[in-house]
Amino acid sequence: MAAAGSSSCIQVLSLYRTMLRESKKFSSYSYRNFALRRIREAFQENKNETNPEIIQELIEKAKSTNEIIQRQVLIGHLYTAQKLVIEGQ
Repeated sequence: MAAAGSSSCIQVLSLYRTMLRESKKFSSYSYRNFALRRIREAFQENKNETNPEIIQELIEKAKSTNEIIQRQVLIGHLYTAQKLVIEGQ
């Protein structure tokens, strides 16, 4: 997102890093990789956005998505499953 101001640019970058960090907490390999891929794709798709109103909408949507990720990570830790072969032991 080519944010219309340095404060929203900083906010977007901070949110991006936070979402990546939270997604890395998924205990499930599949969920973790899916979330990381989708976050990168979504931010990449919108990196050239210049309309401040649309940028603000995207920021709010990302914040909401981050809250969902945090809840799902917590739930995932409550109900652990066996690791996949690809994850190692």
